Amino acid sequence: MDELTGKFEAERGRLRGLAFRMLGSAAEADDAVQEAWLRLNRADSVDNLAAWLTTVVSRVCLDALRTRKARREDPFEVVPDLAADADPAGEVELADSVGRALLVVLDALGPAERIAFVLHDLFAVPFDRIAPVLDRTPVAAKKLASRARHRVRGTSPLPPADLARHRRVVDAFLAAARGGDLDELLAVLASDVVRHADAAALPAGAALEARGARAVADETQVFGKRAHFAETALVDGAVGVVVAPRGRLVLALAVTVEGERVAAYEVIADPARLAALHVTLLARPGRRGA
Repeated sequence: MDELTGKFEAERGRLRGLAFRMLGSAAEADDAVQEAWLRLNRADSVDNLAAWLTTVVSRVCLDALRTRKARREDPFEVVPDLAADADPAGEVELADSVGRALLVVLDALGPAERIAFVLHDLFAVPFDRIAPVLDRTPVAAKKLASRARHRVRGTSPLPPADLARHRRVVDAFLAAARGGDLDELLAVLASDVVRHADAAALPAGAALEARGARAVADETQVFGKRAHFAETALVDGAVGVVVAPRGRLVLALAVTVEGERVAAYEVIADPARLAALHVTLLARPGRRGA
């Protein structure tokens, strides 16, 4: 038993990372890994422990995703509190390492697509091993992963040079918002910048529109804590921002860039509008995969 425990513990980190990408929840990922341990203790013999555990965790996650889809909770009526402690212990680190935009995009996939994509594209599991998890043929599993890949990795109508410039500007805006640095915010905002927002994104009675770099920068300093849960992404084909505590999309910023500055942005928080957005990934500079 001590030997088996040691072998399982050696796999725990990988299994937790796998389950988190599939479920988007640290607590649910830990539950899936624990279920795999319980099943391992009931198994007669296991030839390839790593492969067996991967299969078991994937099936547990698939069942959880199907259950979640069947009883999908109602969307937020208002934006939840985004205080720094909103994520449970360990969830912030996991979400940051995986990428909040990736979690948002994965959440839009069907259960089978999500499992196929995570196993193949993120963990290099071959399709002949993915197929039994999904009760599909290898060819069908490959099609699921391909379909998910096209939904995850977006394209933009912008020329590559413009896309890179827009991303640089939006990244600078997001960094300044996270740091609450007024000078950096003023440097990246156009003097006549306009901010629009859904009512759900603002405190009661706040103006739906703000104009001018100083007004927008001051407001961003106040609400900058949301930026700690934010990440750049393609929002309807343009470089924007998604705010996703626990990997769940609660805000999106549609950003207009002119030259080297943010000329305007809209804060989208209405659940129906969020559901209609097409969010896809921007490749992370210097990183492969997620």
